[in-house]
Amino acid sequence: MDWLFSLLQTIAVFGAAIFILVLVHELGHFLAAKLFGMRVERFSIGFPPRLFGFKKGDTDYCISATPLGGYVKISGMIDESMDTEHLQSEPKDYEYRSKPVWQRIIVITAGVIFNMILAYFIFTGIIMSQGMNQIPAENVGPLYVPEGSTAEMAGFQTGDRLVGVRGRELQYISSQMLISMSDFTSSDLRFTVEREGNQVELVTPPGFLDEISRNQDFVTLTNALPSGIGVVLPGGSAAEAGLQEGDEVIAIDGQEVAFWIQMVSKIQNADGELLFTVQRGDSQIDIPITPNPSTGMIGVGPVDPFTHFGFETKQLGFFGSVREGVRETNDTFMGIINGFGQLLTGALSVRENLGGPIAIASVSAEATERGGWIGFWRITAFLSITLAIMNILPIPMLDGGHLMFLIYEGITRREPSVRVKMALQQIGFVLIIGLMIFATFNDILRYVTN
Repeated sequence: MDWLFSLLQTIAVFGAAIFILVLVHELGHFLAAKLFGMRVERFSIGFPPRLFGFKKGDTDYCISATPLGGYVKISGMIDESMDTEHLQSEPKDYEYRSKPVWQRIIVITAGVIFNMILAYFIFTGIIMSQGMNQIPAENVGPLYVPEGSTAEMAGFQTGDRLVGVRGRELQYISSQMLISMSDFTSSDLRFTVEREGNQVELVTPPGFLDEISRNQDFVTLTNALPSGIGVVLPGGSAAEAGLQEGDEVIAIDGQEVAFWIQMVSKIQNADGELLFTVQRGDSQIDIPITPNPSTGMIGVGPVDPFTHFGFETKQLGFFGSVREGVRETNDTFMGIINGFGQLLTGALSVRENLGGPIAIASVSAEATERGGWIGFWRITAFLSITLAIMNILPIPMLDGGHLMFLIYEGITRREPSVRVKMALQQIGFVLIIGLMIFATFNDILRYVTN
């Protein structure tokens, strides 16, 4: 029954995130419309058919059956409903079509703006309550680079120390991936490493991001962990052989070992007994250990990375948190924009990297499971920015499509014809549905393949 609990948990986390995102997005449209005296006929979370709700004033507030979205129906507007009945009468002062172009632009973009504001408040709130977690880059020593890995493909070598990204000196590390999201997805990603006392610049080759996405093996903080023993589990083969916390493994079967990942690789690839050479205080001792044949493990854990790397939690106060919230929102925004750019140029495979509802639900549940409520709010902020970017794309039926109509009207002083609007809306609808089907099929194909 574990799978059922996991499935229900995934659905609950995904549903909560989507509810928050849609509510905030539609609230932006709703409040902007009310600000300019427009009548809002319906405020719906979800798309028709309507399930339940209540009416207050002119507005029907409701929950609808199709959960992936929502809408605000404003009087006098040709929207997703394709309703043109209002065109049979003269414009009324409470209708969308009777208002100046600049007011309509604000109403159309308010949903996107509210999603960006939501992400900013989430990031700022997390930083204000949790502080800024970071590691001085100088504390992170040489890296272990496995043979045949994506990092090796980019030119990294074991013993390199990362000191710069895209020509900037790396001062602090605030994520497991060592660099920021906007840097990671940029088209000119390059690294500066310190190698044998010299600085060497590594330019990533074509297909680099696709390889990382496919193999999930780029260097992280774990690659810098030494081969010291931080935890010895009772009952494991390491405990039975006499390995102790604080021991440092310096060789296995006579071959030098300096990194945790390097040691793990040797253990998992073993056929039988291994001879561990261990530094314990001032002495070197040899300890024979046989990995568990069914798990490939000996029952040990690494040193605490937070302690080892000098992890710092810096309290920034109100103004510092506000400033850092802006930086993190901008970094996430640029990271997503860069990612879309990589998809469009073919640097990233659309088939392997475009995710639909299943992928989003899975990632949301995983982030929440790993990070608790902080993880949930972080992934919600990320999805909020993604929703804002997607909605502002110039595709009819999306906010960006309506915005293009308004820009056209503002420049030419005349609206596009109803026939053109309706045709483009229908084309946009087909595009969006087609994209959703493709993304969902992509999700299913990836999960079946994996």
